Amino acid sequence: MSTGGVVYKDLLPIPDTDPTEHEGKATTLRDAATESHALALEAAKTAPPEEKGAAQVVHGDEVVDLGWNEPKEMVAKPLVGGLGNEDLWLLIRRFNKQMYHVKEIPEAPPGGLDMNIADEEEFSPDKLRANIERLYMSIIIGLMAFGKHIVRIRSWREFRRTAWFCSIYFAAWFLDLVVPLLAVTLLTLIVYPPAREIMFPPAPVALVSSTGGVQKPKAGTLGSTDSATGAPENHKGEAIEQEASNFVNGFASIALSSATGKHPQGEPPDEDSPDSAVPDPTRLAIGAADAKDLASGAEPGKKHDKTKVPVETAMWTKMRPVMHGIADVTDTWERFANMLDPTPPFPKDKFHMRLAACIAPIVLVSLFLSSYMFMKGLSFGIGFGFFGDPVIQRGLALLNRKYPHWQKLLELRNTLLKGVPTNAQLTITLLRIGEANKAPLPPPPHISEPPPEKPVDLSEQELRATGSDYPLNATDEELDEAMAHDPTTAHETGGEDIDKAKDSKHGKKGSKILNFFRGTVKGGVETTMTADKVKAAAGSTHAKNRLGAVPPKGLDLTSGPVEFKARYDGKKGHVYIATKATIPSIAFSTDKTIEQIGTADREDLHPSWSIPVGDIMEMRKVGGFGWKARLVVGWAMGREVADGLVITDRRLNEYRITALPLRDELFNRLVAMGGQKWECW
Repeated sequence: MSTGGVVYKDLLPIPDTDPTEHEGKATTLRDAATESHALALEAAKTAPPEEKGAAQVVHGDEVVDLGWNEPKEMVAKPLVGGLGNEDLWLLIRRFNKQMYHVKEIPEAPPGGLDMNIADEEEFSPDKLRANIERLYMSIIIGLMAFGKHIVRIRSWREFRRTAWFCSIYFAAWFLDLVVPLLAVTLLTLIVYPPAREIMFPPAPVALVSSTGGVQKPKAGTLGSTDSATGAPENHKGEAIEQEASNFVNGFASIALSSATGKHPQGEPPDEDSPDSAVPDPTRLAIGAADAKDLASGAEPGKKHDKTKVPVETAMWTKMRPVMHGIADVTDTWERFANMLDPTPPFPKDKFHMRLAACIAPIVLVSLFLSSYMFMKGLSFGIGFGFFGDPVIQRGLALLNRKYPHWQKLLELRNTLLKGVPTNAQLTITLLRIGEANKAPLPPPPHISEPPPEKPVDLSEQELRATGSDYPLNATDEELDEAMAHDPTTAHETGGEDIDKAKDSKHGKKGSKILNFFRGTVKGGVETTMTADKVKAAAGSTHAKNRLGAVPPKGLDLTSGPVEFKARYDGKKGHVYIATKATIPSIAFSTDKTIEQIGTADREDLHPSWSIPVGDIMEMRKVGGFGWKARLVVGWAMGREVADGLVITDRRLNEYRITALPLRDELFNRLVAMGGQKWECW
């Protein structure tokens, strides 16, 4: 018999013990294969008319263009109700960097959402870099902001707020209620979002000093409110993304300088010394470390150093689990962030009430648990964990035998965080909203001009104090002075030794050598590209795949959302998506009339091949050149490389699309259109 009310399963859902029991493949988005598909379909139906975005309005049979290849001022606002366009483009930009390779999975994902990272995820240095950048953008910036809040409270500059914190804490300490106080505070922050801004009023991270006062941002001006440097930006979130990239580059530069034995204190000051004629080895290759060993009288290389190969092998072998661990930690952080501050179309109150239901018992238990009992239990747990290995191993063996999938049951994403998306899962849901309504979301507009060196306009959303306190206890004049542009601030370091170690100089002769090599390499690349045309005509598959990878300067590369300029088998043409049929399809045609007439309702295109979108089993982004050639093209020619996309259908037929300038945009449309349940590799 059915009973009303909320049950424990609703608050803390338990996944199926065997996810492989749910077999079956969905072909269209309307099959609602996951919660993400279902939310995308319901977004247009359940949202009130006044809160709908342009992509949530149901359109006819033809795909509508909401502003592809247009300046951001010309794009419909908002595209998705409840979410600003800048926030939407921020998610899409980071999704493009994170997604490399997806495969269809036949079973339903245990947590109800697809786009999870596969346990056997492939390793690549570029993917490791992307995960470290995600770590910076999600966790490190979040911890910086939390640290600045703690500094502000401890500084007593915002006197009334600190006085309230201090009074309540010591009153709880006197009454032995510190743990219940912390639990109740945490519960309040979860259940009642306005309390977060009352207790922790916002302030730009770059504007808060280490003493809780006002400082000049490291970029020399306050051009963004959520970045550590305050650097100016054209789009919201760009400053943090550039910081994350430079965060990785900084570590690489320091490691490379260490490997090559860079020692600026020992360098001669004479500009005309032989040192000035040699390019900086930190700009060349890691192999310069061997040159340093040779100069010291050592014998580098695997013949003399028997640790070289095993240590390198061990480090590269451990990189995949390290990369996977970084991704898992970042995913969990993003899920908690999206639980506490959900984005439409995900429900507003469902998930954080579930978290509150798990915290509430801690409040009750803490009222009766003494500090002695807590320490006694903690010390017993430490001892059991240290000495109880035989019991632990037998217990694990029993669990593996009785419940083969018990590890999946205990994962946070399948229990407490079930149904809560990562940023990638949120983005794919938003992309599916557009596809469900024949209104694909426009990509982030491209701006070639650098961001202006001027302070950002602050509102109460970015800088506020609690009650009658002044923000950061600073006057308007002090804030204006800190925010004003100062070009020297970005170059300030902690001392002369840091300046010398950080600075990389080629000298006049070294610069001439590099410029000579750049010109020589550029000529070699152009010769190779010319030879590729001859090889392609002779039937070379590799040469055909490289044709058009470096498009001529000034060529109009704008396309989408239906037709995308590309090559297949070396031939120029367009990939286009047909949506008239029940199951949309993707095809390639060399017909040049597509640009003038389009593809709607045309049967005269005679495509080279056509695939139902629902039959796509795997998609993989590939480079137009190998990574070494890509670096050479960027360094010597200063040109952009048009990459490609490999599509595999359920019959294992593979289609390699090359010279595709809007690769990410085509990938996003295809990954969001069908009913497939994807897994990231």
